[in-house]
Amino acid sequence: MKAIQFSTTGSATVLEYLDLTTPQPGPGQVLIRVESAAVNFSDVIRRRGDVYPVPTPLPFVPGNEVAGTVAALGEGVEGPAIGTPVFAVVGAGGEGGYAQYALAGAAAVIPLPEGLGFDEAASLIVGGLTATLLLTEVTRLQAGERVVIPAAAGGVGSFALQIARKIGAGHIIAAAGSAEKHASARLLGATHTVDSTDPNWPNQVRALTDGHGADVVLEVTGGPVFEQSLHALAPFGRLVVYGRTSRQPLSLSAETIETVFYDPALGQSITSFNLGAWFELRPQVTFGALGTLLGWITAGDVKVQIGHVLPLSAAQEAHQLLETRRNNGKIVLKPWA
Repeated sequence: MKAIQFSTTGSATVLEYLDLTTPQPGPGQVLIRVESAAVNFSDVIRRRGDVYPVPTPLPFVPGNEVAGTVAALGEGVEGPAIGTPVFAVVGAGGEGGYAQYALAGAAAVIPLPEGLGFDEAASLIVGGLTATLLLTEVTRLQAGERVVIPAAAGGVGSFALQIARKIGAGHIIAAAGSAEKHASARLLGATHTVDSTDPNWPNQVRALTDGHGADVVLEVTGGPVFEQSLHALAPFGRLVVYGRTSRQPLSLSAETIETVFYDPALGQSITSFNLGAWFELRPQVTFGALGTLLGWITAGDVKVQIGHVLPLSAAQEAHQLLETRRNNGKIVLKPWA
């Protein structure tokens, strides 16, 4: 089978388009003929050799979410039947999706809802489920509240904008770095936009909220943006960190520490988020949130934003698009193109 693999970490050029042996399902596994494989920033993190919650043993086939059809069932697996259209998180540690065939645990394989295409289904779990959990479970965004959504044109951001609109947030403030992405964010439900490349964007948030600040701020960049995000928070606001795209560690000045934790200490909270932990430790809540997301999609309240559809052989280009933030919506690879 054709697959993308890297044997050393580094830039996108380490991704190789190779012929590999087609895997066979073991006990409790399902073999999927992959029609669409989503590209996520976690794939970039692992390719670069950055810190990641689980090991990345080399050589490594990236890709943690796919959609396709069931090709074979391992011992003890009764379904879905061979030929069933499905989507899934693949591999024991979230790997193997950039290939024509991929293995998934049977519990992680979900039949495709009627009317949902492979490209859209492959983009649901990492981006859509993350956004759903961030807003409905972690921060518990309420109708009328003010929320700041960064990387608004990306995989998580494009879902989060629509979910915030569905919840009924009063101010949905999209943070993005270009006029094109600001326009896209408004189409998805943003009521306001701010320039995420301007270090003074928290002041823009306060101006838009009559000095109040945001009740919920999502943070994915790291480095100085973390501290900036705290300055955008309202009293009793909730900040959740779900990534570090800048590769820079979080930092806080002594002045901000004093303000947030001691004086005036306005009841603000900081939470971390990792999707894998929710699957492992709170599976019922996680699959319940996925069901909620699928309901919104079926009803037409939330739509999957596909920005680029590329052949599997163009994985290097896909990673470069994501790293340089030139994507607008999800990037999908097609293994059989």
